[in-house]
Amino acid sequence: MKKITHIPQLVADLSLLFVALSWGATFIIVKTAVEDLPPLPFLAVRFALAFITLLPFLYFQREHLNKAAIVKGLLIGVLLFLGYLSQTIGLQYTTASNAGFITGLNVVMVPIFVALNQKRFPHRTIMLGAFSATAGLALLSIGPNFSVNSGDPIVLICAFFFAAHIFFVGKFAPEVNATVLASFQILTVALLSGVGSLLIPQPTLVFSSYVWFGLILTAVICTSLAFFLQSKMQQFTSASHTAIIFAGEPVFAALFAFILAGEMLSNRGIVGAAFVLAGILIAEFSSIRKLKKPNLKRVTSK
Repeated sequence: MKKITHIPQLVADLSLLFVALSWGATFIIVKTAVEDLPPLPFLAVRFALAFITLLPFLYFQREHLNKAAIVKGLLIGVLLFLGYLSQTIGLQYTTASNAGFITGLNVVMVPIFVALNQKRFPHRTIMLGAFSATAGLALLSIGPNFSVNSGDPIVLICAFFFAAHIFFVGKFAPEVNATVLASFQILTVALLSGVGSLLIPQPTLVFSSYVWFGLILTAVICTSLAFFLQSKMQQFTSASHTAIIFAGEPVFAALFAFILAGEMLSNRGIVGAAFVLAGILIAEFSSIRKLKKPNLKRVTSK
């Protein structure tokens, strides 16, 4: 089979937008599922199932297995675990919509990481897109009288870890096979969640039909497929650009929260969602303009 060495950035961005959609759908599903199955056991089973689905693909990519690739997968797996742990715990004490919006604040954190790493500001279109998305997230997440739910600060911590995860995937993706990178970060989350479930006393575990529905859906679509796509497609776009695309996740979270749970957005929330989408479009139009230029080099960071 011929190895794919380049994917158009527009295709990469659309793939990452699908990832954002799949993750947005998980907020209300996970919020309901963890009422029966606590966060750590839920994460352990979800990511274990996801790793199992990737095993056949990992076998066919076994020539890419090496110590450096495995270590990089384990590193971003730790960041991913900390992000999902804080997010899943926070979901118990806030709304699915709020959790989606606050998680999306990583859109402004990633360009900061990139700027600190490269010791220069990101491109102005990335900054403009990040500013627009952040303004939208503020309108979406801040409640009446600037009130916050008790779970909101916990979800804010998860935004930091997810930002670090996006940043390091951007650094490692061009160097490591996508299947290997996705598999070992997923395995890391499964193992850490499993150990945590054994060390920390857990309430009664209830594997209801809805829990199994949530586990299978999030494991196959929102974990194994989503993280493979992220690991592959971040080779062809920047970390900052990826973060802006992922800002669409809270908009999808609000959409699915409305469809599945009847959670309504206020008029201000609708305006905020429009600002988030505007930020994505600003970054995307910038990419389209670059694609029209001759001798375009593959972008791995900004």
